[in-house]
Amino acid sequence: MEWNILYDPNSPPTLDDISKYVGSELWGNLNAFLEGGYKIQPKFSYSRCSMQPGWNVKYKKSGKSLCTLYPMEGFFIALVVIGNKESFEAELMLPSFSKYTQSLYHNTAFSAGGRWLMINVTEPAILEDVISLVQIRAKSK
Repeated sequence: MEWNILYDPNSPPTLDDISKYVGSELWGNLNAFLEGGYKIQPKFSYSRCSMQPGWNVKYKKSGKSLCTLYPMEGFFIALVVIGNKESFEAELMLPSFSKYTQSLYHNTAFSAGGRWLMINVTEPAILEDVISLVQIRAKSK
C-alpha cells in the first residue's frame, strides 16, 4: 500500500511504523547517526506535494535543514540540498562517492539556491554518501 494512503494527514506514523514500512536497516542507521551525532530529534511533516506526498521526517540543526527523509517500501529517499556554500566541498568529495550519487549530482541542476538531491538510499555505500553530504551541510555557516 502506498505511504500517503497508509498514513493520511490526520494519522501520523511513529518512527517504528516508518522503520517497519521501509524495512531496511539503513533507515535506522541514518536516524541513529543524526540523533546521536547532532543531538537532534526528528520532526514529522505531512507533504501534499505531488512528487512525494505523505509523511516525511525532517532533521534540522540550529534552524538549518540537514536532510528530509521520505519513506518508501523497501528503501527511503534522503533529500539533501547542496547550496553555494557547500558546493566546493561536495565536489571535492564527489570522486569518493558511489557512481549512483556522482551521477545524480551531475544530473541535478542547480536551482532555487542549490542542488536538490533526492537520493534513493538502497545500499550502504549510498548511505555513506548521504552521511558525508549531511556532514558538509552541518558545518557550513
